[in-house]
Amino acid sequence: MKRTAITNSGILLACTLFCADMVWAAAQISIPEEIEWTWEVRPAHPNSALPNVLLIGDSITRGYYSTVVEKLAPKANVFLFGTSACIGDPRLITQIREFFAMQRVSFRIIHFNNGMHGWAYSESEYGAGFPVLVRTLRAESRGAQLIWASLTPVKSDSPLGPTNSRIDARNAIAKAWMEKEHIPIDDQHALMSSHGEEHQDAVHFNANGSALQGGQASTQIAALLFSK
Repeated sequence: MKRTAITNSGILLACTLFCADMVWAAAQISIPEEIEWTWEVRPAHPNSALPNVLLIGDSITRGYYSTVVEKLAPKANVFLFGTSACIGDPRLITQIREFFAMQRVSFRIIHFNNGMHGWAYSESEYGAGFPVLVRTLRAESRGAQLIWASLTPVKSDSPLGPTNSRIDARNAIAKAWMEKEHIPIDDQHALMSSHGEEHQDAVHFNANGSALQGGQASTQIAALLFSK
C-alpha cells in the first residue's frame, strides 16, 4: 500500500511538472534570428551492443562532434542534435521532443550545451527556461546521465550578439542549476579561455581548437560511461 502511494505521488508530481512546462511554453514567444537551423547526425551503422551518447549544442558542438566520435570509438555510438534555438525559446523543447521521437534510441549519456544563440532573450528568460530543458531531457531520455558544457568565450564582443559579460552571466545561471540538480560540468569555457589563439573567427574555433574541445568532452563522457 505504501509503495502504491509513493508511485501515485511520483506520477502526480510528473504530471504537475509536465503541465507547468506546457503552460510555460505556451506563454513564451519565439524570437527568430536571421538564420535558423537544426542539425542531426546519427552513426551510419550503430552497434546495438554499445551504449549511446548524445551531444546537444550549436555550431561549436558540431565542430568538436567528430573528435568525440573518434575518441569514443569503438566504445559508444555518438549522436548529435544541433540547433540555433535558445533556452527561453519554446521551439527548443519541441525540437528536442521531436528528435527523441524520430530516433527512438535510449541514451546513457547526454552532453548538452545551449546559450550562444538567442541574444534577444534576457538572462532572466534564459534562467526561467533552464529547469524546463533539464526536465525535458530527463523525461525524453528516461534517465540518461547529463553533462553540461559551459559556454565558450568569444574573441570580440558583438553589439547585437554574444559578449563575454553575457556569456559569463549565462554560465553563472547554468552553474547554479547544475549544482542544484547534481549535474557535472564540462568546463569548456575555462579550457578555451586558455586557447584564445585557436579562434577561427569571433565565435568559433579552428580545427585544432575543436579537437581540444572534443578531447575534453570525450574524456568526461568516458569517465561517466565506465565509472560503474
